Amino acid sequence: MSDIDVDAPLMHPILKNDYATQWMGIEVTKVADGHATITMKLRQEMLNGFGIAHGGMIFAFADTAFALSCNPHTGSEDSITVAAGVDINFLKPGIPGRLLTAVANRRQQSGRSGIYDIQVFQSVPGAEDEILAEFRGRSRTIPKRA
Repeated sequence: MSDIDVDAPLMHPILKNDYATQWMGIEVTKVADGHATITMKLRQEMLNGFGIAHGGMIFAFADTAFALSCNPHTGSEDSITVAAGVDINFLKPGIPGRLLTAVANRRQQSGRSGIYDIQVFQSVPGAEDEILAEFRGRSRTIPKRA
């Protein structure tokens, strides 16, 4: 399957009616079979009471990359792939105004089950991006509901 590099957000079919992803301002920068890269700016309304990224925002961001990497960018008429379970480890605080990047990769696929690793990075002015969180997702492919 070929890679798709896109210039505009919402180029993956599962994002067409994904209003949460639209609100978050997530942009798809790359999708391929078993891979996705997305970006998002960390805005004020995404912060917790400590003035850093709300963990739920980081989770939702990583979860979007997970979903994009699990489902074909060409769409499927018969099935969807959903989360069977996930774990996330927060390594650093998310700083307001920073650009976040999530990189998702399939590690293993066996039948209808898969394992995916997603790394979330944040930009650092004048330095290399730093890792913000590690997310591991376990997927399950199921029939699409009518």
